[in-house]
Amino acid sequence: MSAVDLHCEDTGGPGEPVLLAHAIGCDRRMWESIVPLLARRHRVIAADARGHGASPLPARPWSLADMADDAVRLLDRLGIARAHWVGLSMGGMVGQAFALAHGDRLGHLVIANSTSRYGPDGRANWDNRIRLVEEGGLAAIRDMVAARYFSAQFIEAHGDVVARTMARFMETPAAGYLGCCEAIRELDYLDHLARIGAPTLVIAGELDLGTPVAMSQAIADRVPRAKLAVIAGASHLSAVEKPAEFATLVLDFLAARG
Repeated sequence: MSAVDLHCEDTGGPGEPVLLAHAIGCDRRMWESIVPLLARRHRVIAADARGHGASPLPARPWSLADMADDAVRLLDRLGIARAHWVGLSMGGMVGQAFALAHGDRLGHLVIANSTSRYGPDGRANWDNRIRLVEEGGLAAIRDMVAARYFSAQFIEAHGDVVARTMARFMETPAAGYLGCCEAIRELDYLDHLARIGAPTLVIAGELDLGTPVAMSQAIADRVPRAKLAVIAGASHLSAVEKPAEFATLVLDFLAARG
């Protein structure tokens, strides 16, 4: 599988570059509240994953490693030798692939609301999601996804944000979503995490049902010198629910230099 040219929004500027990688079913706009906060100190590149947003939709199947190669191609195109990586959910999975295969291109690594391995039911769960989308499109899983993206409290208090996020979710090409489901279904990096040499911050959401805190703890336990932070009251899209808290964690981590 050849790398594709990802679409991105680049703030430019002299700061160290930070590449933002979004969750499945989202696009670069997932980071719209985070970008201006990080851009005070950093050059921020928010990219659309393949099959999402304005990025190309190649033929399936593809892997998380292919998606990491897309990021390398993007950095090459932008003339960036090394970048910090901030990835949420699928973006954190691709970040693990990037760290393992392209460590020389990586500064610091942030893995948020993600996992390195699903449990024994993981493959069956992803197979079921694939079947639902194949039969009914993204509409068949919209409500389930919304309930995983956001906590019940956030849905009640911030219906406008939920509605906007889910409208964008419905814009995602079904084939792009399916291709990423197939890639995530094969996720199994847990036994390789000790090879990650980059300073690593793992962020979890206290109320995250899709990737519970225990999954983040498992990553932090295996990546050398990794740190774990749990955002209180946040569910799966912690960067959307709690942007100020999320950005502060990232900025403080990047500033610590170790």
